Amino acid sequence: MATNAVGTTAADAVTDAPDSSAVPGVRHDSFTVGFHLAAPPSAVFEAFADTPVRRRWFKLPGRQVSYHHDFTVHGGETASSVFTVPGAPPERLAYASRYLDIRTGSRIVYAYTSRVDDVPRWSSLVTVELHPEAGGTHLSWTEQAAFLAPSAEPDHDFPHLRGATRLRLNGLAAALTATGQPGTRPHTRG
Repeated sequence: MATNAVGTTAADAVTDAPDSSAVPGVRHDSFTVGFHLAAPPSAVFEAFADTPVRRRWFKLPGRQVSYHHDFTVHGGETASSVFTVPGAPPERLAYASRYLDIRTGSRIVYAYTSRVDDVPRWSSLVTVELHPEAGGTHLSWTEQAAFLAPSAEPDHDFPHLRGATRLRLNGLAAALTATGQPGTRPHTRG
């Protein structure tokens, strides 16, 4: 094999060439959603901690295949489902989280990765803070996402994640109502 003036072989020069199949760059975004829940912080915290209550409001779309929840630091949550849309092949969805910090009644910090058809689409760091306020709890959900593999419409990825979070918090409010806690008012920023 021939060596060029800088000491690389022809094979090295080929590997240094731009690759048209290069991995796309990671896109980072963050948002905060504020939500008033007409329940005390202890009840809101319990809706995260109690697995049957959490299952009422935390679900992947589609037909549920598996679910496991261990609400402890270093524990986590896994879920999978099959999502079918008419005219498209089914998608296998998977979610896996790890709890990093749990402060009873006041804070939950966790990291998670969402996969579609075994491809990690995004990973996030989520901080949920619960503050007592008149008539209940102010929940602050801050999410810092790294989009690892863009969808077919990458400009929709971040709005989709933010919108899914709002829907999930609406589900939290409904789960609290189902357990005897009153309604909510959403507040959004970010």
